[in-house]
Amino acid sequence: MRTVILAEPDDFTGWRDAARALAAEAVPPEQIIWQVGEAGGDLFAEATTPPASVSVAFSVPRAFVDLARDVVLHSDAERFALLYTLLARLRSEPGLIEDRADPLIRRLDHLAGQVRRDIHKMRAFLRFREVADVEGPRFVAWFEPEHHIVRTNAAFFIDRFAAMRWSILTPALSIHWDGKTLSEGPGAQKGDAPGGDPVEDVWKTYYASIFNPARVKIGAMLKEMPKKYWKNMPETALVPGLIATAQARESGMIETARASIGGNIQVAWEALRDEAAECTRCPLYKDATQTVFGEGPVDAVLMFVGEQPGDQEDLADKPFVGPAGQIFDRALAEAGIDRASVYVTNAVKHFKFEQRGKRRIHSRPGAGEIEACRWWIDQERMLVKPRMTVALGATAARALFGRTMTISHERGRPMALPDDGGEAWVTVHPSYLLRLPDAAAKKEAFARFVEDLRMAGERAARK
Repeated sequence: MRTVILAEPDDFTGWRDAARALAAEAVPPEQIIWQVGEAGGDLFAEATTPPASVSVAFSVPRAFVDLARDVVLHSDAERFALLYTLLARLRSEPGLIEDRADPLIRRLDHLAGQVRRDIHKMRAFLRFREVADVEGPRFVAWFEPEHHIVRTNAAFFIDRFAAMRWSILTPALSIHWDGKTLSEGPGAQKGDAPGGDPVEDVWKTYYASIFNPARVKIGAMLKEMPKKYWKNMPETALVPGLIATAQARESGMIETARASIGGNIQVAWEALRDEAAECTRCPLYKDATQTVFGEGPVDAVLMFVGEQPGDQEDLADKPFVGPAGQIFDRALAEAGIDRASVYVTNAVKHFKFEQRGKRRIHSRPGAGEIEACRWWIDQERMLVKPRMTVALGATAARALFGRTMTISHERGRPMALPDDGGEAWVTVHPSYLLRLPDAAAKKEAFARFVEDLRMAGERAARK
């Protein structure tokens, strides 16, 4: 066994040098213990420190280096071993870094994403407060990071506040800037940081003036700005009152956008799509490749809502392009509906699946995931204002009506939607047709599906 002792929890250089030397010797991952400092370790392992330089050179994809720089900052104790395992595999599988379905790649991507979010939170939620010492004003802030990001983030605050003397206190370590030199100190406690100062009244006024009700997502806000940060931020005292009036203000903003020059709803839709790309309302975003948003004309009279993106949709970033999408396109054509004229989206915007080897098998979204994603469907319908919304399957029907519905009972007739008085039509999801084993039954079910689409389209055209 080999034990590698790294100087700090965020010691990327030490890990890189040790990993490069060990990989050059072809040391298997299971024969290495990665350790920070002198704590713990294997009594019988051979202890080593990272070499100053390595003569044996070999290349790795740049994407791996970038990934490793982020993952090393994570608090997961297995991060060094996981990265070395990937490094060892890359020497024989150089294209592996591009395989987003590989379990190891997905896990490391997830760790890197958590680190990047923590870096963003520190930049967004840290608040300085002024104190005085023998040298004059100093600005002090308290922050509790989840990962080892403080040293990495120091450059951002130096660039942003180069002329200030400041200190950032965290439980693990503190960093101090005197206008010329950055220094480190031991960890601190929250009580070591000062309370409010007069500048906060000005900041609160500014925050209230720029508060955007259209971007309020209470569940997502608690995930992205957990309440543990609120006590450090003066503006969060305003949030409850601002949220209370957000819905009315939001509706007014959207109607104003519709009445603006040219009724430029496309701009509003693009902003909504860009916001959805960062959605973290439910845990599905952690494993999916990306948010798959709706597509189609923003003035479409007919909107189709499916269940969720599948494997191909998740990779292509487009709804209904896989096997079910091909059936959907054929049914639309036979119903006399041009797909380019309709708006197509899904009730859930991220692909939910079970990993089986290298295959990702579709898994039906749960009630919590459907409810979390109703925000996006509501906003899409508010912007597009379709005359008819067609729910393709039970998940879509639940997203639109807010309750469990049986397709066989509700199918084939227009129904009023509960929120805005619009109409909906419920039918099967095209993937249902794929699952029918009997050719005759499949043909009959397809014909009925086409008839549902035709009747919904004709009713939308008459309204």
